[in-house]
Amino acid sequence: MRTFARQDRYKVAVIAFDGITPFHLSVPCLVFGSLCTGPGAPVFDVRVCAGADVPLSTSAGFDIVVKHDLSAVDAADIVIMPTWHDDCREAPHALLEALRGAHARGARIMGLCLGAFPLAQAGLLDGKSASTHWAYAATLSERYPKVRVDRDALYVDEGDVLTSAGVAAGLDCCLHLLRQLCGAEIANQIARRLVIAPQRQGGQAQFIERPLPVSGSDHRFSEALRWVAHRLEQAHSIDSLAQRAAMSRRNFTRHFRQATGTSFKQWLLNERLSHAQRMLETSDASVEVVAQKAGFGSALSLRQHFRTAFQTSPMAYRKSFRSNAQAEAAHSTA
Repeated sequence: MRTFARQDRYKVAVIAFDGITPFHLSVPCLVFGSLCTGPGAPVFDVRVCAGADVPLSTSAGFDIVVKHDLSAVDAADIVIMPTWHDDCREAPHALLEALRGAHARGARIMGLCLGAFPLAQAGLLDGKSASTHWAYAATLSERYPKVRVDRDALYVDEGDVLTSAGVAAGLDCCLHLLRQLCGAEIANQIARRLVIAPQRQGGQAQFIERPLPVSGSDHRFSEALRWVAHRLEQAHSIDSLAQRAAMSRRNFTRHFRQATGTSFKQWLLNERLSHAQRMLETSDASVEVVAQKAGFGSALSLRQHFRTAFQTSPMAYRKSFRSNAQAEAAHSTA
């Protein structure tokens, strides 16, 4: 798997086409474009491009004018197919060549939702795992047997190529890559500004930090979760949180599932893992201290949960993050 040095500037090419769904197109533009600003954030030069220089129709009934042609792909660090046609038609030769050329020179390629189909046609997914919308997973598998289609994953990261399931999973995938490029704090800021739905379950590790549920109609519930998030080193239970929120256990459990889409146990684990990631990224604290502060109790427990979630160890994660940060600093001073 390729390794990528962090940079202080990234060129992003988002490929549009006639008949595209505007929401699909907006996902990478929001995550890497208009929202990703502020101190510490790299500069993302996002350019929407297409193979035609005429206004493109959209599924929403209005046209869009794209300022760049496919030559924008040639200089991009990240190339994104935000979706593809619902009939999964074959991609034109020019698009396939642009994707192959970008991949060959080391760009990261993303295929969100049905965007996996042009990537597969270009051969970029051969021998790799990939995800796509669940309704089209069988089609992708049958048409491209060299691709290992993961029908359950919200997204799959193969290092140089990333793919995601349906529309919302495209946000998960983009935030996942943003976290790799920028670290936990910036990715979390973007998630909060997008008011992303809480952690969803899937076959891949989905541990992008999520904003706490905010409910104007139930301030006590939100405050109870916020209280936990600031005391992760302590032991917590549904009963103690239900009491703090002045709710019955049954009502709290039902409310929690509706608000977060997951169980309290899984949510708490995700919060602790995210806190551990932040500490590993931003401090020199030992694994033992990180484990205590994040609420895992022991370094062994942290290592076990960390490996299950991220397929790596805490120290390897820290080393990789620090190496990327050093590479970024060297790049900025070169």
